[in-house]
Amino acid sequence: MMNNSKSLDSKASKHITVDLGDRSYPINIGPKQISLVDLNQYIQGGKVLIVTNDTIAPLYLESVMAGLENKNIDVVTLPDGEQFKNLDHLNSIFTKLLEQNHDRKTTLIALGGGVVGDMAGFAAASYQRGVPFIQIPTTLLAQVDSSVGGKTGVNHPLGKNMVGAFHQPAAVIIDTDTLNTLPDRQFSAGMAEVIKYGLIVDYPFFEWLETNADAIIRRDKAALSEAIERSCINKAKIVSADEKEHGIRAILNFGHTFGHAIETFQAYRGWLHGEAVAAGMAMALDLSMNAGNLSQEDVDRSNALMSFFSLPVAAPKDMTADDFMKLMYSDKKVLDGQLRLVLLRSLGQGYVSQDFAQRWIDATLAKFCRC
Repeated sequence: MMNNSKSLDSKASKHITVDLGDRSYPINIGPKQISLVDLNQYIQGGKVLIVTNDTIAPLYLESVMAGLENKNIDVVTLPDGEQFKNLDHLNSIFTKLLEQNHDRKTTLIALGGGVVGDMAGFAAASYQRGVPFIQIPTTLLAQVDSSVGGKTGVNHPLGKNMVGAFHQPAAVIIDTDTLNTLPDRQFSAGMAEVIKYGLIVDYPFFEWLETNADAIIRRDKAALSEAIERSCINKAKIVSADEKEHGIRAILNFGHTFGHAIETFQAYRGWLHGEAVAAGMAMALDLSMNAGNLSQEDVDRSNALMSFFSLPVAAPKDMTADDFMKLMYSDKKVLDGQLRLVLLRSLGQGYVSQDFAQRWIDATLAKFCRC
């Protein structure tokens, strides 16, 4: 990748609005946001429940609590990992809320990655039929994707994110300094969702990522801040146009039908979400080429960018074509028994299709499944 990234301001805070009328909310991006942003402005009542995990709590919990003024604070600390994103651990959040007599004015704060955000958000959507919550995402993947847009939920052994609700946060606070403690593998997994925006809706961003990949992988603060901001801008535009995925928002699932099949097959204990999505995007790119939309050069460029960030562009060796087909047909994007997939018309232009030839899928699965 080229190394000629432009000079960017990494110190200034960036502000993006997810425009949903009276339910609009801000995304604040920048360093030291946990200490600089006044969380109290988003909290109506006197009680707060912070949901975090055992990796993040020792690092940032104290700082978040220090910024809450005159609040009665409770904490639920979940185990860290996708395999714990289930109804049993969700119930521990409800138990704490009930034990401590939280009411309809309580506010939940999600402090952690995508698992914490999805579970805390689902608890907030469900508790007493809905209470406010704030997202403080601490992983790159959560900062650029899962914290924005109001999708909440948990996994089921038979399917990823099959139990959940739409529930928008009151605010999203992205403290880019939290990425200083993010392991390399988690960082790479987050880049899958960043690259996705370039592929589905923002070709100039895709080109920018190619040019600035060296700076990003070094975690250059300016380049990384720009990548997060542009990702959030793209996500906010799509969510504002289609909050509950009746139309354009579905393109955000590019690679996810294949990727969710991988995660479900592995019982959520194998690849990270971003890794599974990257492999899924590689498969969707191949399928888009089979449909006559992309050239081999387009596919090679896309896979090269993902590979640069150590993301897989091949399916797990132990998955068969039958495994994929069975699990994809249990995906929540299937409607009336018809499989829907996100394909590309060109780099930067995604679309949802259920009008594709089975032979295209068969060809892709034959290429990616070796057993």
